Amino acid sequence: MIIVKKVDNKSKIRLEDKNMASRPRILLVDDEEDILVTTKMRLKLFGYEDVITASDPIDALKIFRDQVGKIDVLLSDQRMSDMSGKELMEECLKIDPDLQTIIFTAYGTIEKAVEAVKAGAFSYVEKPIQHEDLALKIEKAIEKRKLLKKVADLERIVEDQFRFADMIGNSPGIKAIFRQIVQVAPINSTITIYGESGTGKELVANAIHFHSPRSKGPFVPVNCAAIPETLLEDEFFGHVRGAYTGAVTNKAGLFRQAHQGTLFLDEIGEMSEAMQAKLLRVIETGEIKSLGNDHMHKVDVRLIVATQRDLSKLVEEGRFREDLYYRIHVVPINIPPLRQRPEDILLLMQHFFKKYETKMGKDIKRIEEDVIDGFRTYCWPGNVRELKNVVEYLVAVSTGNTITSAMLANTALANYCLPQKKVPLREAKDQFIKKYLEDLFRITKGNVSKAAKSAGYYRADFYKLFQKYDLDPKNYRGAKKVIKTKDISAED
Repeated sequence: MIIVKKVDNKSKIRLEDKNMASRPRILLVDDEEDILVTTKMRLKLFGYEDVITASDPIDALKIFRDQVGKIDVLLSDQRMSDMSGKELMEECLKIDPDLQTIIFTAYGTIEKAVEAVKAGAFSYVEKPIQHEDLALKIEKAIEKRKLLKKVADLERIVEDQFRFADMIGNSPGIKAIFRQIVQVAPINSTITIYGESGTGKELVANAIHFHSPRSKGPFVPVNCAAIPETLLEDEFFGHVRGAYTGAVTNKAGLFRQAHQGTLFLDEIGEMSEAMQAKLLRVIETGEIKSLGNDHMHKVDVRLIVATQRDLSKLVEEGRFREDLYYRIHVVPINIPPLRQRPEDILLLMQHFFKKYETKMGKDIKRIEEDVIDGFRTYCWPGNVRELKNVVEYLVAVSTGNTITSAMLANTALANYCLPQKKVPLREAKDQFIKKYLEDLFRITKGNVSKAAKSAGYYRADFYKLFQKYDLDPKNYRGAKKVIKTKDISAED
C-alpha cells in the first residue's frame, strides 16, 4: 500500500511502500537528458525507486514491449522527434489497455496534452515540472490501474467459475451481474433478484451461495408460487407430530433445513400478506416456531429472494408489506432479459449444444446458417430457459450430425423471427411496387386518375407503370347491379 503524507515544514510529499514486492514501475520518456536525470532523482525521493528512463520514444516502445504488463505508469514528454507522447501512449495502450499515462507539456502545447487525455491519458503536467504535483498524480494513476486490474481479475474469476452453472455471456449486462455476484457473496445481507421468467434467477442465487462463506452449508430453493397458500407456513416452519390430522412425524421446515446456509425464495411477490408478516418476524428475530410447538428455534439463514414482479409497485398498491420490502430490498440485482443482450445468444446456443450432445451421446458437426440466423433474430420471450429447451429439443430429434432449418418446424422459431429467404434487390423492388399499385387500386376502386394523383404521377406515366406490372384497374371497380322497375313485383 502506498501512502502520501507530508514529512517536513516544506510540505514535501513522501511515498512509503508497505509492500516492496508490488512497488510500481514507471517508464519515464523525454528527449532532454537533464529532465530525465532530475525527474528520476526526485521521484526516488518520493518513494518511486523503480523508474526506467528513455530519451528516445522508439527505444521506450521497445522497452515497453519487452516488459508487457510490468509497467504501471508512462511519463512522457509530448513534443519529441520521431513520435509524440500521445502517439507513444496510443502504441503502448494497444499492448496494455490498462496503462496509465501522464503527459509532460510545455507552454503552448497544452491543447495537445488535452487531446492526449481525451485519447486515454490519465492526466498531464506542465513544464517546468512541479514534482509534488507529479507525485500525487502518479499515486492516483496507480490507484486507478489497481482498480482496473481488480475488475479484470473479478471478470476472469467469474468467467472461469460460473460457466458450469449455464451462466454464459460477454455482454455488459451479464458481466455486471457477474461482478455483483462476486461483490455481494462474502456479505450476509439479504438480496432481491429481479428478472423475467427464465432469466436465471436461481442460478444467480446459487452462484452467490457458492462463493459465500456459507458455501459448505445447504442451499435450499423454494418457489413460493408453486406451494398452496394453506401449506406455506407448514413448509417454511415445519410441524411437530400431532400438530394437525395427518402430522404423524416431526417436520423440520425449510428454514431449519437451510440452517447455516442459504434459503432462496423465488416469486416472493406471490406470497399472501399473512405469510409476509410471519416472514418479516423471522427476518427481524432470527427465530421460528413450528406448528404445534410452543418453543422458538434460532435459525442462522442467509435469505435471497427473487421475483419477476415490481415489488415497489406492489407496495404502492397495498399488496406487499412496505416494512418487509425494505427488509429484503437491501441489495437488488436486476438480471437483463435475453433480448437486451443479443450478443450472448450464440454463446449460449453453443454452450447448450455441447452440453446436450454430451448428455445424449450425439455428435453435431454442423448447424445450418438459417438456424443460426433464427436463434440470433428470435426475441426469446422465455429467455435463457426457452433457448435451452429449444436446443435440447433439436439435439433430441437429430438423427444425423447436422441441425437443419426443417427441424425448427415444431418450435416457436418456425413462424416468429426466422428470416425469410432473401430475393435479389430488383425482384424485391418489383414486388413492392406491384403490391403498392394493387393496394392503391383497391382504395380508389380502380379510378386511374385518383390513383395517379395519390402516387404523384401524371396520368399518362401512370398508365405505363401499371401496364408494366400487368394490372387492370377494371378488376378493382366491381360490378354494378342495375335494377329495373319491371323486375319489382307488385307485392314489393
